[in-house]
Amino acid sequence: MTNQPLSSSNPRVDLEYRRKKNAEEMRHQVISFTLMIFLTFVAFAAVAVKGFTAWFIVPFILLLAAVQVVFQLFYFMHMSHKGHEAPSMFLFTGLFMGLVIVLAFMTIIWW
Repeated sequence: MTNQPLSSSNPRVDLEYRRKKNAEEMRHQVISFTLMIFLTFVAFAAVAVKGFTAWFIVPFILLLAAVQVVFQLFYFMHMSHKGHEAPSMFLFTGLFMGLVIVLAFMTIIWW
């Protein structure tokens, strides 16, 4: 397998490729934004419905918030693109360390 150059000698081909990639990226961002708005409405609806208890609503909203964070990272902050491996590693390492610290403090306080 040979390495393909990022640009060809034909500028028209490069322009078409960039337009296609930009259109695909914009489509992903619009879909992600729409899903995040829908998840926000679902969270508001879960709180508005009187049949759910707090024991259901709080974890449900936290789950929806976690899904929205993933959408934010991968589509709006472009963490799914090449070249973002180091920032992703630092971000997820910080998240892991934060969760471990919160768990440690909860364990110290409650037991």
